[in-house]
Amino acid sequence: MNKNLVIVGGGPAGLACAISAYDEGERDILILEREPELGGILNQCIHNGFGLHTFKEELTGPEYAYRYVKGVEERGIEYKTEATVIDVNAQKQVTYVSKRDGLVTIDAKAVVLCCGCRERPRGAINIAGMRGSGIFSAGTAQKLVNVEGLSVGKNVVILGSGDIGLIMARRMTFEGANVKAVVELMPYSSGLNRNIVQCLNDFDIPLLFSHTVVQVHGKGRLCGVTIAQVDENLRPKMDTAKYIECDTLLLSVGLLPENELAKNAGVVLSSVTGGGIVDDSMMTSQEGIFVCGNVLHVHDLVDFVSQESALAGQRAVQYIRNGAPNCEKITIETKNGIRYCVPSILKKDGDFTSALSFKMRVSNVFKKVTLTVFADGVVVLAKKRPIVTPGEMENVTFTPKQIEQLKTASSIQVSLEGVEK
Repeated sequence: MNKNLVIVGGGPAGLACAISAYDEGERDILILEREPELGGILNQCIHNGFGLHTFKEELTGPEYAYRYVKGVEERGIEYKTEATVIDVNAQKQVTYVSKRDGLVTIDAKAVVLCCGCRERPRGAINIAGMRGSGIFSAGTAQKLVNVEGLSVGKNVVILGSGDIGLIMARRMTFEGANVKAVVELMPYSSGLNRNIVQCLNDFDIPLLFSHTVVQVHGKGRLCGVTIAQVDENLRPKMDTAKYIECDTLLLSVGLLPENELAKNAGVVLSSVTGGGIVDDSMMTSQEGIFVCGNVLHVHDLVDFVSQESALAGQRAVQYIRNGAPNCEKITIETKNGIRYCVPSILKKDGDFTSALSFKMRVSNVFKKVTLTVFADGVVVLAKKRPIVTPGEMENVTFTPKQIEQLKTASSIQVSLEGVEK
């Protein structure tokens, strides 16, 4: 089978990518989704707060997803559900398996990976103790409660202050559970501040920074956890250990890009994000293979996933028509508290008919700093920020004049200026 464009994943990234590619003029598109329905993780996110940037109104996750699913169906874009992609190679061959079609290999002209991310499991954080029931990742608990209509527990401790953990603290409260504490290893939250306010503060749920779970207790079912403060090296201070009685522990300890297919294709991955390294067209080190959304880097808002993925769809169509330009590229360097920047590479003769933007995250909480972009040591853009946090993605957009400055430079750096040493 041959296809011009194959999109792996039918979540918010894949749907936005497909619609953008169609609107760019491409008609030979196929979306492959392993779940029974399109929509991805949004189908289990029944809380509101989605769509404020994209639709200028507040939607639930399923409502946001539905608008994109409807857009795909109205355009007649082909998609297959319950189709699991098992391999993508450097020649842009996509192999999937489904109960309807069996094992199928597609020769594509361009591939966009929109695979999303998965939760970091308990095994990755080495908590001592029993292996009985009552320990869930926050996303698994969310699906059990919101989709399956099941109760996961009555007395809950949450480890990690990622957005899913914060949202599940509120959700469990709505279900009648007693959320005794949210325990965070770092001295700051990895979630949005609005979720701390709306999901914890509004319900008087304590958030304990610089704490972790050092042991879980119980036999058949969890009966309690021991928590302790950690020192500046994140080692537990056992003289501060405290036992909390509970029957449920939810883990919200980070998200990992689903990058196995990118690895198989030989895509160069970032040591910071775990996702692919991309240029300003969202193309990876493998020509014709693009990545976007949470498989590239974990976003804080789905609106930004849609925006980024729409760009990937547009650029994939341009690649199908014209191929990859043979031009000089500039690696974007990060320093002074900037963990990473997307894109990581800028093409000197890139097509910037749509605005060029850099998305990035910081390594700590910094106050009264200036997010600064340099070209050959000269300030191109300076954005004053009263506070920046790791839980909220930073985004800067450039004017046409600033883009010209970047394209003619031999070096580009992104930095936080004014950081106290």
